[in-house]
Amino acid sequence: MKVHALTSAGKGTIWSLGMIACALVAEPASTDIVWAVVAMLILASTASRFSVPLSSIAFTAAAGAGALIASLATSQFTLAGIVVISALLAIFGVVESARVAVAARLAEAEMQEKSEVVSMLLREFEEGQADWLWQIDTRRRLKSVSPRLAFALGKEPGQIDGQSFLQLISGNGWKTGQFPQSLHDLADKLKRKENFSNLTVKVSIAGQNRWWELSGTPIVDDMGNYQGFRGVGSDVTEQRESSEKIEYLARYDTLTHLPNRRMLNEALGEALKYSADWRSRCACLMIDLDRFKAVNDSLGHLVGDKMLGEVAARLKPLVREGEVCGRLGGDEFAVVIRDASDRDRIERLSHAIIERLSEPYEIENQILYVGASVGSAFGPRDGGTVEELLRNADLALYRAKDEGGGVHREYEPSLHANAEEKRQLEHSLRHALERNEMHLQYQPVVDANSEEIVSFEALIRWHSAEHGFVSPAKFIPLAEDTRLIVPIGTWVMQEACREAAVHWPEHVKVNVNVSPEQLLEPDFAATVVRALSHSGLEPKRLEIEVTESIFMRDAGIARKALEQCMALGCSIALDDFGTGYSSLGYLRKLKFSTIKVDRSFVQGAAQQSPESLAIIRAVVAMAESLNMTTTAEGVENADEAALIRRLGCTKIQGYHFGRPMPLEDVRRILGRHDTADRLKSA
Repeated sequence: MKVHALTSAGKGTIWSLGMIACALVAEPASTDIVWAVVAMLILASTASRFSVPLSSIAFTAAAGAGALIASLATSQFTLAGIVVISALLAIFGVVESARVAVAARLAEAEMQEKSEVVSMLLREFEEGQADWLWQIDTRRRLKSVSPRLAFALGKEPGQIDGQSFLQLISGNGWKTGQFPQSLHDLADKLKRKENFSNLTVKVSIAGQNRWWELSGTPIVDDMGNYQGFRGVGSDVTEQRESSEKIEYLARYDTLTHLPNRRMLNEALGEALKYSADWRSRCACLMIDLDRFKAVNDSLGHLVGDKMLGEVAARLKPLVREGEVCGRLGGDEFAVVIRDASDRDRIERLSHAIIERLSEPYEIENQILYVGASVGSAFGPRDGGTVEELLRNADLALYRAKDEGGGVHREYEPSLHANAEEKRQLEHSLRHALERNEMHLQYQPVVDANSEEIVSFEALIRWHSAEHGFVSPAKFIPLAEDTRLIVPIGTWVMQEACREAAVHWPEHVKVNVNVSPEQLLEPDFAATVVRALSHSGLEPKRLEIEVTESIFMRDAGIARKALEQCMALGCSIALDDFGTGYSSLGYLRKLKFSTIKVDRSFVQGAAQQSPESLAIIRAVVAMAESLNMTTTAEGVENADEAALIRRLGCTKIQGYHFGRPMPLEDVRRILGRHDTADRLKSA
């Protein structure tokens, strides 16, 4: 371009020298003629060489300069002005023409690039694995069939070109007239000539159901006339099946294939709405298996899962249309009844569930037995929301379980009051120790023959600032359920040991009750060691009382903890013997120092019950053979004390010898006995 511009400048210079020569040697008029020729050349250069503006500018500038000099030399000032203006206009014209030409070339190049990109994308789209283009005419017949569309239809492009699009994708439904709703929706869109996007349509291809996702827009010509439809489509069968599977997993229990908690909540919400619309009532039945945990613990979760599957299979035939049976979680199931106007139906269904689920199960060549408890609540009477109805049905189930299981109980408002009271008690119980609301009372245990005090049993009492005196029968089970019994039991152990070490004679022991929850703590033995070391109490003066329930859970952990305490020198008493499972295997597994006979047998023996008398004699004989002592509980008068003495019990505990008493009374009694002992020795 630079060489071309220099050449053009040289040509313009030659013409300039010619005009100057004419001005110097010829007449002035000849200058006008030469300028006219040069002006014509400048115009030609400007018009023909706008693509190389630098050359045109160089030629115009060189030629214009010569014409200007020649006109000035001949004093043709008017011509000089015309030369200057012409040259400038020519130069500006060249620049503007070149700018327009360059912009047009750039736009053309950009359009060419875009066209190549679009072509490439369309080619990749056509050759893709799942997507295709489709186009139909005004009669809804396919045209310009793409290879991918033909492949999706299982045909060759030539076979389906000109065929009815709806007929091809409707399968046998075209003959029977039975179309999926999604096909009706597609036909309506095409009929109304509406744009649509991501419309999921169920199609039938070669007898197989598939799911397509279609988008389309109507085609119109320049005059606005409808020419058909054009769009894109893709096969989304796998995505649809995957989403349906996810939806199934979100609404059904994978173990039992019953509706899960989410679907039960939805069914209960619909049942409540139905009740409100028709002024009827619905019902929710909560079902819990009895003794299922023992199956899981003894045989493993695999057997437990198979049993839950069998439970589900037994429940399904019991429900009718309009009733939804599902699994809430664990071994808890529920039945939602939309129309519960027949009250007898609820009762019959509950008893049928209990009876059917209580039948024996044969799993992996083993015969297993579990029971079932049922709690029910009616909506909207017992709750206007799903949460309230589920909560109240659960409260009714708790009542059925508390009564021993195997029964059906309906919700009563008092159950909610009891639950609320329990919640408030739990809240207060969590702060009872830090508020110093707990204290200990002690009940004496005497020698059956000499009636001398041999020990005191420490009994915890709670006087709440909010609830007043709370019975141990009420707050001890609550403390065990919430595991608050662990810190409470630790406090009892420390206080009882400190009191016995500081204020009691050396021959008097202290008995401390220990919950199974405490024995399951890995550092229970360390807790006992700390209580003994901080108080200075000799281990032989501490007797730990446990019940048979410690062997119902992790018996190995409980036995190990008690053996560690025995190794320290503490003695172990088995409390309430005869009221639980009363397995003699416990006595073989762990060497107890004392067996405490429950008060119910003592009262029965006082009434000359042969069974109670036989049981006490058997326990005494067994204890003597095992080198254990026996303590009879609940002795309330002298006749019962004499009877127990004749039956051979070693120690006696009961109101006849003293009720649970505060520290001051214990110290006074022990002080009086200590004084009497000193007088006797003197």
